[in-house]
Amino acid sequence: MGRVKDIVIKVIPSKVANAFVKKNHYSGKVVNNSVLHFGCFLDGQLGGVLQYGNPIDKRNVLGLVKTTNKGYNEKWNEMLELNRMAFSDILPKNSESRSISVTIKLIKKNAPHVKWVLSFADGTQCGDGTMYRASGFKLTAINKNSTIYRLANGGTIAKHGTSKANFNGAKKLKGFQLRYIYLIDKSCELTCPILPFSKIDEIGAGMYKGVKH
Repeated sequence: MGRVKDIVIKVIPSKVANAFVKKNHYSGKVVNNSVLHFGCFLDGQLGGVLQYGNPIDKRNVLGLVKTTNKGYNEKWNEMLELNRMAFSDILPKNSESRSISVTIKLIKKNAPHVKWVLSFADGTQCGDGTMYRASGFKLTAINKNSTIYRLANGGTIAKHGTSKANFNGAKKLKGFQLRYIYLIDKSCELTCPILPFSKIDEIGAGMYKGVKH
């Protein structure tokens, strides 16, 4: 693994994490729902950030996993979404998958009430989730893009039900969104199907660093 093992991962302030994400993430944007921010350091230099928080519409995803608790209120605290991840070129190959694995171990140790993690791969602009598959996530859905639009000024924006942005002249981008789930608590059960990774190429959803394949 080379220098991947030399990466030090620790919690960092949101201000530091957000500044790094704006500079290094392909979207140039942060997710306001992020509440837990990890920094990945190599030789003392910040080279990557992973941010966890609540999904935009948590109520619609809670039912994807059946946990050991039966009470509805408990479930609201039993999951997190890995909602932003950004890395610079100073970190070596395979840094993403190892950093995901380490942060999940830290969550398991310090927040044992969190039983599962949700994340989405942007197969419209970025990639199909290679790092999630390498980290042990299960692929649970592949959907055609329905939210990402190209604006008239060349920028992109995600359109949600509560969005107040001006979409005049905007065009929906062709591509896919892939949903991944990691069960921290192995006693939990998925209530949705697990898709074989081969399904990605089968339906033409493969993408790596913004290039379709």
